[in-house]
Amino acid sequence: MAYSDHCIQAIELNLEGAYPHARVPIGPRVGLEIVDTLTSDPALEGYHLLPTVRGDFLFKLVRLDEARPEFERDAGLTRNARARELPLERAATCARK
Repeated sequence: MAYSDHCIQAIELNLEGAYPHARVPIGPRVGLEIVDTLTSDPALEGYHLLPTVRGDFLFKLVRLDEARPEFERDAGLTRNARARELPLERAATCARK
């Protein structure tokens, strides 16, 4: 079965988001560097999980002023009201700290 470039890049992004939860010695700084290589990929433009994964790494690096707009961007890109709740909560957490 052939996968489109978009599908392959979405899978890569999901794997990058899984790194911080895995038992692999990769930290948020390295994860952010990896995710940042994907942000310029036109196939991922508009993919709502890209900013939330980036925001998660920034949050873990305590770069909250940068994390907040990433979570807000995720919420703005998704059409599902329930899926917007978590990134908006995370953005609010960034604003409170």
